[in-house]
Amino acid sequence: MDLEEKDFGEAQVLDASGLQVYPGFVEAHCHLGLDGYAIGFEGADYNEMTNALTPELSAVDGLNPQDESIRQAMEGGVTCVAAGPGSSNVLGGTFTVYKTAGKRIDDMVIREKAAMKCAFGENPKFCYKDKEIYSRMTTASKLRIMLRRTQEYLARKEAAGDDILKQPPYDPSLEALIPVIQGELPLKAHVHQANDIFTAIRIAREFGVGLALDHCTDGSLIAEELAKEGYPVAVGPTLTYASKFELKNKSFATPGDLAKAGCQVSIITDSPVIPQQYLALCAGLAVKSGMDPFDALKSITINAAKHIGVADRVGSLETGKDGDFVIADGDPMISDTKICYVLIDGKITYRCENL
Repeated sequence: MDLEEKDFGEAQVLDASGLQVYPGFVEAHCHLGLDGYAIGFEGADYNEMTNALTPELSAVDGLNPQDESIRQAMEGGVTCVAAGPGSSNVLGGTFTVYKTAGKRIDDMVIREKAAMKCAFGENPKFCYKDKEIYSRMTTASKLRIMLRRTQEYLARKEAAGDDILKQPPYDPSLEALIPVIQGELPLKAHVHQANDIFTAIRIAREFGVGLALDHCTDGSLIAEELAKEGYPVAVGPTLTYASKFELKNKSFATPGDLAKAGCQVSIITDSPVIPQQYLALCAGLAVKSGMDPFDALKSITINAAKHIGVADRVGSLETGKDGDFVIADGDPMISDTKICYVLIDGKITYRCENL
């Protein structure tokens, strides 16, 4: 079907008759631009495996807009992503939210520090088993110690006031965690097993900090409990095999089970685990496994935007938002649907050649 373009002064009008218009798709958890098209050590910048506690790291310093996978994501309709450190560390650093079009990351970012990555379960154990972590208990204790040290560090800073001689020695790790303690930056918890999910909740309550639960592989087992807790949940990556013990309950039914229980659900690719351009396909597979189609659409648009704190700008078609659109010839959650146009900030960033 032809899509007619007309110029009205500075405005360009697209005639989308017979087509469907959606908000740009939003990814709530990935490593796009930190580990993507180029495979190998040279192209992988998402895990700092020299220290289990690196909250001072910021994804924006490693993101590479020239990575081919970012263009592919945009052409797949993904217009906004939250990308950040991997799950090797108990504390990995901050996630950044950015748009998938541009040459310089500074011009693409819409929220430089969106969440503080923390990780539970098998990944920190595996990465540091010969150094400093051998059990889930150690992971939890290290996170608690850092949060408690930050509370004490902040108290000393506040007590010192403007007297620089009384200020505690500068500590970049604790400085990075002050926004977490003050409730300005949520913890973004890598959690698969039910026990890890509840440990993350336990610690968040203990310190009164914000929390988002990412992966939630065991979500179906505890859906009612998670609905009562009220924390946002992100599910995935599911289009892979169970590569480790804590993924044994991996299922595309999980997002639907959590949504039916009343949770705010996002579906994630964890790209490059699943290539970012297949985010909508993952939502379609959740529908195939019983998820309500509208809940699935919300899981890659407005719910994902809420999950990463940018729902005031993206995730829905509303006056005053950024103008990120996907125009397709059908339901984008179905594999044979063609994406005809992608617009970011009201500008055409992709036009299908075979219209």
